[in-house]
Amino acid sequence: MPPIAFEPLADDAWLLRLGERIDDTLNAQVHALVARLRRQPPPWLRDVVPAYASLAVFFDAQTIDAEAALDWLHAQWHSRQGDDDDAVGDACLVEIPVAYGGDYGPDLEPSAAELGLSPLQLIQRHAGAQYRVAMIGFAPGFPYLSGLDPGLALPRLNTPRTAVAAGSVAIGGAQTGIYPRPGPGGWRLLGRTPLNLFDATRTAPTLLMPGDRVRFVPIDADAFERLRAQAAWP
Repeated sequence: MPPIAFEPLADDAWLLRLGERIDDTLNAQVHALVARLRRQPPPWLRDVVPAYASLAVFFDAQTIDAEAALDWLHAQWHSRQGDDDDAVGDACLVEIPVAYGGDYGPDLEPSAAELGLSPLQLIQRHAGAQYRVAMIGFAPGFPYLSGLDPGLALPRLNTPRTAVAAGSVAIGGAQTGIYPRPGPGGWRLLGRTPLNLFDATRTAPTLLMPGDRVRFVPIDADAFERLRAQAAWP
C-alpha cells in the first residue's frame, strides 16, 4: 500500500496526496479511490476532484466537522482491496476521431522529423495507444491523457501560440491532450477532432471524465467536416 498524506485544503476540504509525480500507477490508485468514495457517498460528501497523484475531497462543514470527515477518509483508504483492478475494468472507453496533419495539425510534420519518424509513423503510434483521462484541468473540459508512448514525448513550443483551434489534439512533454475550446497553447498540434468536448449547456458539460479510457481514431478531412456538422457546438 503506497504512503498517503491527508492535508487540510480548506475549512470544508481535505487533500489526499498519494505522490508527487506523474505516474500511471499512482493515477490508477487515485481513480480507484475516487470510485470507492463515490460508490456509497455519505450525505455530507459534496465533491471529489481527482488530479494526477492526489484528490480533493469537499464536505458539507455544516453537517460534519473536519476531523470526523477525516476519520471516514482514513477508513475508506485502509479498507480498499483490489479497487485498482475494479476501477480499470469499469472505466468507459471513448473513441475520439482525429484528422491528423495539414491545417488540422500544423506541428505533425516537424514533430515527426524531430522524433526521427515519418508523419504516418507518428500518427500510427499516437493512435495505436490507449490512454486514460488522468485529470481535467487548465481549461474547462481539457483532458490530460496519460499513456503516451515515451518515444513520442516532445517539449512544448518555445513560443506558445496565442490561438489554438478547439478540438486540437496535441503532445506536451510526456502527455497528450485535447483543447476543448479556442485559446492560447504551447503543445505540439498533431490533429483535430470534430467532437465538442465541452458545452456548459449540456447536462454533462464534459465529454470525457477523469478515469475514462480514450482511443484516437484517424479520419480524413471529409469525415471531419461531416462529423463537425453533426456535433453540437454552441
